[in-house]
Amino acid sequence: MSLSLDDVRRIADLAHIDISEAQAERMQGEMNDIFKMIEQIQAVNTDGIEPMMHPHDAAQRLREDKVVFEGNRQENMKNAPEEFEGLFLVPQVIE
Repeated sequence: MSLSLDDVRRIADLAHIDISEAQAERMQGEMNDIFKMIEQIQAVNTDGIEPMMHPHDAAQRLREDKVVFEGNRQENMKNAPEEFEGLFLVPQVIE
């Protein structure tokens, strides 16, 4: 697969990116190089190879998932610019 300059301009337009002609030409080369690498990877014969998530079979030791409350509400509320019924009061950000 090979991208034309028109393809690169369309991708830039869809992404709302303003690019110059020189940038479009450079991006065309870089993107085509990426597609060539992908084609090389896809050409590798993987028949008989089992899919894997990780090259090592070792399981990770994870800590127990426990709820721990380490905060002090009164101490935290000292930092609040405003509060309402024990909660932080913040300015409206969505209309």
